[in-house]
Amino acid sequence: MPPPEQLRLVALDADDLSVISAHVQDARVQASDIVWRQDEKRLVVGMNRLDWEQTLSGGTAPRRLLAALRFDRVLACKSRNIDLEAPDAVLELVGIEFHPTEPPGGSALLLFNHGGALRLDVECLECELTDLGGDDLGTSDVDAESSG
Repeated sequence: MPPPEQLRLVALDADDLSVISAHVQDARVQASDIVWRQDEKRLVVGMNRLDWEQTLSGGTAPRRLLAALRFDRVLACKSRNIDLEAPDAVLELVGIEFHPTEPPGGSALLLFNHGGALRLDVECLECELTDLGGDDLGTSDVDAESSG
């Protein structure tokens, strides 16, 4: 099977962010891969996302890709029901929403399974999703966790 084409998406408004949200739905995130760089006003989330393009194009076995989700111009980052002291905890990203306040600012909300959430207060929406390549860690089998 040929290597997947690497995706790179940029979101500058709520409509763009909904496209990124669809691509990261059901992504696995380790708590240790959530990096808040307050001095740089940046949040980076490393993830193992489903390759929805391959799945929807009729691929026989779903595969996962390593990817990075980056938010810039972040003024504050708050978490709920995410234990950042448990770096090996695996979260499942359910989706991302944007709630505007005074333009161009607002809050980006990353929603995780079991009620986990990250709220990012942003000057303006600047988000980028970039694929980093195939999952070389042997976790590309989507059902690997449920079979053990």
